[in-house]
Amino acid sequence: MSKMHLKLTVNGQAEELRVEPRELLIHVLREKLNITGPHIGCETSHCGACTVEMNGKSVKSCTVFAAQADGAEVTTIEGLSPLGEMNVLQNAFREHHGLQCGFCTPGMITRAHRLLQENPTPTAEEVRFGMAGNLCRCTGYQNIVKAILAAASEMNAAKEAAE
Repeated sequence: MSKMHLKLTVNGQAEELRVEPRELLIHVLREKLNITGPHIGCETSHCGACTVEMNGKSVKSCTVFAAQADGAEVTTIEGLSPLGEMNVLQNAFREHHGLQCGFCTPGMITRAHRLLQENPTPTAEEVRFGMAGNLCRCTGYQNIVKAILAAASEMNAAKEAAE
């Protein structure tokens, strides 16, 4: 199969590379760009460990072909805190024990980030519904929901203080 020229922006960095059009975005990120935050879990879009933001929407990068990402703006867990410091969501997950083994955490936090962009003041039920496509085998979700609600509260308080 012939390779295509792929241009995309990942975590604010312009990237150009040659890929097979049928190559999956998760493999391009991990193997060609060495961005290892998104994890390869089920490779069937069920677990959400590979969740990234693409053009302002949550996507499971194991179901996106490289050709579909041409010209896209992609943000991974690494791009959510570009200065290397933990962001509000990461701190909330740590403080509220929203992680155990950590395998699902990058996808969870990336999805939660988009969820809070779409709905800055979610209820617990809205968080559960919004996170339904991301699976955790360890935590039982209670602390993940608490962490997301705590992050939302902190983000909203900071926004109000700035106004």
